[in-house]
Amino acid sequence: MWAVAASVYVVAVFHRSSLGVAGIDAQERFDVSASQLSLFPMLQLLVYAGLQIPVGALTDRFGAKRVLTCGLVLMTAGQFTFAFAHGFTGAVFARVLVGMGDAMTFVSVLRVVSVWFPSQRAAVLTQLTALLGMAGNLASATPLAGALHAFGWSRTFAVSAGMGVLVLLVVLAVLRDHPDGVVRARPVGGPGMWSQVRAAWAEPGTRLGLWAHWACGCLPQVFLMLWGFPFLVEGQGLSKGTASTLLTVAIVINMVACLVVGPLITRRPRSKLPLCVGMPVLAGLLWAAVLIPSEPSPLWLLVLLALVIGPGGALSLVGMEFARAGNPPHRLGTVSGIVNVGGFAAATLCLFAIGLVLDLVEPGDGAHSLDAYRVAMAVQAVPLLLGVGLVVHYARRVRAKGRSRDAVCVVARRLPERESVPDAG
Repeated sequence: MWAVAASVYVVAVFHRSSLGVAGIDAQERFDVSASQLSLFPMLQLLVYAGLQIPVGALTDRFGAKRVLTCGLVLMTAGQFTFAFAHGFTGAVFARVLVGMGDAMTFVSVLRVVSVWFPSQRAAVLTQLTALLGMAGNLASATPLAGALHAFGWSRTFAVSAGMGVLVLLVVLAVLRDHPDGVVRARPVGGPGMWSQVRAAWAEPGTRLGLWAHWACGCLPQVFLMLWGFPFLVEGQGLSKGTASTLLTVAIVINMVACLVVGPLITRRPRSKLPLCVGMPVLAGLLWAAVLIPSEPSPLWLLVLLALVIGPGGALSLVGMEFARAGNPPHRLGTVSGIVNVGGFAAATLCLFAIGLVLDLVEPGDGAHSLDAYRVAMAVQAVPLLLGVGLVVHYARRVRAKGRSRDAVCVVARRLPERESVPDAG
């Protein structure tokens, strides 16, 4: 069941990341500026982030199979539309469809994990899901770039859309919402659904999870979804092949991190907070080392940047563990949706801001210089600092709530002993 559901996530990540190496081709095909190009992934991620909470509530109510089926239909339709679109409006509409379908996948897979597996395996299986998703990201790097060169735009994206049809048939034939004999309790609709959202948001661990996802997930999304490839080719002067390889390095190191992070935080729960603060700060320092010099960076520094940015995807999922610890099982879909907004909301803002700054610094539809990229990519510092600061803030809130709860438990345990003295007298 998990493998079938996770295969949908592989397709979703492939479609989500397909602009990572196709950005320059898209700019030529649709004759758009940098800020217009950034609208493609920005609107895609905006739709994705905006639907996370409703999708989480719908997954709790209707089960993963129905939601995954709807997601596959929307993604496939969007990718087919993108394959044959020639105008800017059609291309934007296609990416919105992809974003809507993509929004229905990861939270649904987490629902499958929570239903089919014991809770102590959740962290490892969440990371394994992300690992499989990186296979889709990997396929959208070098292989997609080669396919675009060999077969052209329409054939490449049409064939990639066909993957969704095959996976849809498997989902319809195999996937089940829960094991035989298990009756799944469904939360009520209407106001009750939104009471789930309010109750989840009232838990400090949910907000800690969201900001951990924001802090860790922003930089890799921006780098892999759109601006990493143009920055490396136009700003740093690398060949398209070398730039694709660096994207692949970031993806592979994230896959390795998925194998390490899940077992690590299961065995050492206290490592979660240092990881979610330390790695984003280190990534920010490396970006500063790349952007401050006025000359192109040496290749070894760019490789190091890719190696440090890459694990952010795996670390962002630690936010799910922060949130899961403070919420009951019946609203885990809603909680997962709230947390999953974080990194994608941050990436949405960054993607558009970088394109806007590039056009302001160097207006025009052509390639941009390193100086323009130095200013534009520095925009990432704002969400990074905001995310790290709020992770620290809500970690203190969660710790304070834990101390308060422990104090109440101690009093409750001692109360019967104190009351027994008058009875004995």
